[in-house]
Amino acid sequence: MSDKSYLDWPFFDDAHRILERELEDWVAHNITGQHGDVDAACRDLVARLGAAGWLRYAVGGTGCGGRFDVIDTRAICLLRETLARHSGLADFAFGMQGLGSGALTLHGSPEQKRRYLTKVASGEAIAAFALSEPGSGSDVAAMECAARADGGDYVLDGEKTWISNGGIADFYVVFARTGEAPGSRGLSAFVVDADTPGLEIAERIETIAPHPLARLRFSGCRVPRSSLVGAPGQGFKVAMQTLDIFRTSVAAAALGFARRALDEALSRATKRKMFGQTLADFQITQSKIAQMATGIDAAALLTYRAAWLRDQGRTVTREAAMAKMTATETAQQVIDMAVQIWGGLGVVSGHPVEKLYREIRALRIYEGATEVQQLIIARQTLAAHSRPQS
Repeated sequence: MSDKSYLDWPFFDDAHRILERELEDWVAHNITGQHGDVDAACRDLVARLGAAGWLRYAVGGTGCGGRFDVIDTRAICLLRETLARHSGLADFAFGMQGLGSGALTLHGSPEQKRRYLTKVASGEAIAAFALSEPGSGSDVAAMECAARADGGDYVLDGEKTWISNGGIADFYVVFARTGEAPGSRGLSAFVVDADTPGLEIAERIETIAPHPLARLRFSGCRVPRSSLVGAPGQGFKVAMQTLDIFRTSVAAAALGFARRALDEALSRATKRKMFGQTLADFQITQSKIAQMATGIDAAALLTYRAAWLRDQGRTVTREAAMAKMTATETAQQVIDMAVQIWGGLGVVSGHPVEKLYREIRALRIYEGATEVQQLIIARQTLAAHSRPQS
């Protein structure tokens, strides 16, 4: 059983503690962690999470299915941490519903919210966030996918890649260049139904931790002006505000993976007999366990600080970057140590720590690679240093 003492930290209130206990009980009876057909499993998980009411936390607006009018960042972090500890794909299913619809929660029109968010919250519709391109991942300003105005419509042309839920999503929030200004100031966001003519799945992408992933192609894809999410030219702001919420929850997912790895390492270390004692009796093992436990707590403090600050209405670009960077890098180290403690069994396909080893690697890249988080943190810190002191 994972250490739950962090729930006593002042970042949480009693509602968060109750939420964690209720989700833990539900997961134990509804999530197996074993999946065959990944597309089918993901659809099933979205349906289950929706039917049980958990997806309501991933969207904002009680009038369109959300649990709260404003997303509770600590709640979605607790949800992702708990789900990730049990099943990477269950965490993915929850997290992508939030990320894929986050722009609509923050900037969608009343009609967009009514049409899409209600179905996202119930699990009836699968959402996707289409930002990255073959030539522009972290460098959003280099985006080439374009949307040109044509009468009462926009016409999209270009490609998107590394799109989670690509191939199974019912709609995509797509970012494209509309040209109001150079660079990042000339981007806009659109909600595009998956069956819109001119949108095709150009390629399905397989990764070391399987989940639905695809490259999208837009060829004369016509959408009405009512598909705009937010104002023209505000797409970069829409994307960054969405990421500020869900980047922190990526850190929470990494915490879930790390906590599971520590649990597995402790189980092995206390039971494995070597040279007349247990593996846990060796000082070198104790050193690893100390590093794992300390790293997890340090990452958790940063993660839930960022979540708490955002729930207080603060801008958390710097804090979310710190949390995401620290939690994902720490989880990679913790999981690697867990594999080492398990020895040969730790690299057997399907073993819990082997699966964790594959799951964690992508988190250090998506929603901003570690190196990008370092740039964000440095630039924000330098900017704060340069501001006049009041």
